[in-house]
Amino acid sequence: MPYILLSLLLTITTSKIWSATVEGMQLSHSNHGTCIVFNIVGNIKYDVFTLIAPDRLVIDFDNSQHTTNLAIPKFKNALINDIRYSMWKKTTLRFVFELNNTIKYNIEELSTDQKYQHNLIINLLHKKKLDIVNDNNKHTSTKTQIEYRIAKLPRTIPMIKTKKPKIRSNIIIAIDAGHGGLDSGALGKGGTKEKDVVLSIAKRLAQLVNNEIGMKAFLIRDKDEFITLRQRIKRAHENSSDMFISIHADSFYNPQARGASVYVLSKHGASSEAAQLLADKENAAYLSGNISLEDKDDLLASILLDLSQTASLEGSIKVANTILYELKRVSHMHRKHVESAEFVVLKSPDIPSLLVETAFISNIDEERKLRSTDYQNKLARALMNGIYSYFKHDLLLNITPIRKHLVQRGDTLISIAQRYQVNLNEIRVKNDLQTTTIRMGDMLFLP
Repeated sequence: MPYILLSLLLTITTSKIWSATVEGMQLSHSNHGTCIVFNIVGNIKYDVFTLIAPDRLVIDFDNSQHTTNLAIPKFKNALINDIRYSMWKKTTLRFVFELNNTIKYNIEELSTDQKYQHNLIINLLHKKKLDIVNDNNKHTSTKTQIEYRIAKLPRTIPMIKTKKPKIRSNIIIAIDAGHGGLDSGALGKGGTKEKDVVLSIAKRLAQLVNNEIGMKAFLIRDKDEFITLRQRIKRAHENSSDMFISIHADSFYNPQARGASVYVLSKHGASSEAAQLLADKENAAYLSGNISLEDKDDLLASILLDLSQTASLEGSIKVANTILYELKRVSHMHRKHVESAEFVVLKSPDIPSLLVETAFISNIDEERKLRSTDYQNKLARALMNGIYSYFKHDLLLNITPIRKHLVQRGDTLISIAQRYQVNLNEIRVKNDLQTTTIRMGDMLFLP
């Protein structure tokens, strides 16, 4: 018995428990340089540095190992001469990339599917691209600057000093789940509370928004709490929201009433709000572009407010119509066109705002639907499709950040083009692809 225990202890103490395993490595090339992708399982801790004479890029993975069948990918470009790897100091897995010349690089980490918990991405840039970017000649083209941004090098490399407008990185969607806290909203005959179902729908919509490249959701409330109507508008402003959507469930004394409705602010409601803001300019909300009414004379303040409200209301009507169209696909409509009302939460002078009554909680059948996970998902997807359609046609092209896609197992050029709603041939042109063949780990730049 003691001998068995001693053997077991020796086995435990001599066996190594690795924190991470490198299971794969891919390379992809473009005009901008080379992208190195490591597929890693476990918790990674690494160090990346360069050496000279000759030029080398070194990646050390601490307390890590590699799979026995780890293969070096094929490489044929102007940056890399050779690739090798080995265990260094017994606990460190080292990769060495022999380079043709001095390069710059940046590093990204991405979580992927269950098999590959992490992707470590190292982007290398061609020296000739660096030479162009570092040249302060005033004739350097805008195209070169765009290519430099796509390469996403560290910001320590000097850019051409030109005044550029500040570009928003994300479109912010403020999602307001109606009621909350002591205010339960309408109550269904089955005991369903409006505040609960609309919060669930709001969270599902927020997840869809956050999954969309170039968009970010802000939940006005993410728990069961009471927030005043004016405070909801204030929170949307404080988070620089580009759109405000308030989600509710309708109720009526007639249990047969059913269907969804979409509302925007009425002109009378806009006029009364304008009068209030002009009467108390010191406490007035800021308009878009950080323009306050406080230091403006009455005529100028009135003109600025009118311009802002007109643009906001036009945007509200457009997005309300796209959402109405999408809701018709998944729900019976109580009103077949966009309605207008004087809801306080719609009175922001500079944010397109709308209110959606998802269904009648006072209708037994619709109450049952509202409690259904499947139906909540359908409503959230319809709202997301409407929001996306609005920004795609009106604003998205002006503020979408540079987009990239890391090719995953099972991806094809056709599926990627369909997912991002872009032309397949444009993807090929942008990435200098001679065929439609792509490999897992390739980094594609999207038009």
